[in-house]
Amino acid sequence: MAFPEKRDSDSAHSPSDDEKKVGAMPDQYQTLGHADLPPDPDAGLSQDEKARIDRRLLWKLDLRLIPWLCLLYLISFLDRTNIGNARLVGLEDDLNITGGQYNAALSLFFVSYSLSEPLTNILLKRLRPSIFIPAIMLLWGICMTTMGLVHNFQGLMASRFFLGLAEAGLFPGINYYLSCWYKRNEFGIRAAIFFSAAAVSGSFGGLLAAAIAQMDGVGGKAGWCWIFILEGIATVLVGVASFWMVFDFPDEATFLSPVDRERVIRRLKEDQQSSAEHEDFQISYFWASVKDWKTWLYAVIYMGADGPLYAFSLFLPTIIGPNGLGFAGTRAQLLSVPPYAVAACLTVLIGWVADRTQQRGMCNAGVSILGVIGFAMLLGSKVASVQYAGTFLGALGIYPCIANTITWASNNTEGVYKRGVTLGIVIGWGNLNGVVSSNIYRRKDAPTYYVGHGVVFSYLVLFLLGGSTIMYFLLRRENANRRAGKRDDLVAGKSDAEIEALGDVRPNFIYTL
Repeated sequence: MAFPEKRDSDSAHSPSDDEKKVGAMPDQYQTLGHADLPPDPDAGLSQDEKARIDRRLLWKLDLRLIPWLCLLYLISFLDRTNIGNARLVGLEDDLNITGGQYNAALSLFFVSYSLSEPLTNILLKRLRPSIFIPAIMLLWGICMTTMGLVHNFQGLMASRFFLGLAEAGLFPGINYYLSCWYKRNEFGIRAAIFFSAAAVSGSFGGLLAAAIAQMDGVGGKAGWCWIFILEGIATVLVGVASFWMVFDFPDEATFLSPVDRERVIRRLKEDQQSSAEHEDFQISYFWASVKDWKTWLYAVIYMGADGPLYAFSLFLPTIIGPNGLGFAGTRAQLLSVPPYAVAACLTVLIGWVADRTQQRGMCNAGVSILGVIGFAMLLGSKVASVQYAGTFLGALGIYPCIANTITWASNNTEGVYKRGVTLGIVIGWGNLNGVVSSNIYRRKDAPTYYVGHGVVFSYLVLFLLGGSTIMYFLLRRENANRRAGKRDDLVAGKSDAEIEALGDVRPNFIYTL
């Protein structure tokens, strides 16, 4: 297939000699078959020269994509969990709400958030990332700002509902978006760095809330009001900037030259991926995901990490606070910082290890044991120092498994829309368990919080550790069957295009363990 010359859309000068080698127009990628490769712009170069070009390309992608997306998720996680910090500085008393009403407000967020997620990746693909992601940021920034203006329980509930609705597209959307840029053995570390923003958010959130709370009385507003107002305004500003900072999929990304677009598409196809391609949506892609047993087992594994994640992040200030370990005010906010910091470091380390070893199930199982030990310490000891140490192990056992599970599910799901729907279902189901997480740390259980700690402990043992172990052995058995030729009947009589279109069902697709 011949590709005409094309000026680099983000360059004011003529294409370089390298760019003139080949320059695919975005719509011409649609004419490539599933198994077809764009012409190799680096044909004739040595392996060392190709490796250098590939490293430069990856570095360019990382610099343009990862830092800004990390910032977006940091803001997202900060906005959904800062209500825990606001609680420490008088939200319940000022709004005259009970502990049960507070938990109901937390729960409502997860209802709207979770039910919207399975469809958001379809919208992302159809509306383009550069439009969809900034738009939802503007909407949830407005919702966050209004939370600082409410005067009663009903206003708080309305704000939390629409905040969940607006935020729903970011986390599954960005994970799907990144999976369309990187090879399967490159995605884990990027997803881990991206998700580590959640842990940084928890650390940064405590410091920020402690500072903003000092504005108590300014403009006639309480300190907790200013936490919501100022963080909401920041979200709106970052959302506006995102119209210029978020790029579209590889075949249309303006920061890449035409030849680099082809390099990205080619390396993904060589990795048995077609997620960067244009593909018209068909309802069969949705049902392919729904009928896949892996989708639901990954959802179980993810709920085993996500339920504890939200319980931990929403209630760590409460656990450390005056009704828990006995610390109050600014000191309680500051003591919530270190567990998140160490969790961020381990999240990135596990992402790197899992990419190198391709043993994502074993990484999940090993890390989850840290969380099990941590919450056993919270359950079994009444000594403040032991319980505080337990929060460190709890964070270490939860945060790395979020990014690793999403990467694992993405690695083993092929097809443009199938992967998007699968990630939406997995993440949506996991987040729906935030409803459970929002109601297990009850004020009447203070200071031991046996119910909350016990539920989190059970999630870690049964769903995260147990689910990861089961998935590992099922995938291992399936890989053995495929290598032994026991799935070859699935492709009998099919053309190459039909075989490639089977995605992860095709016999030569070997699952990541």
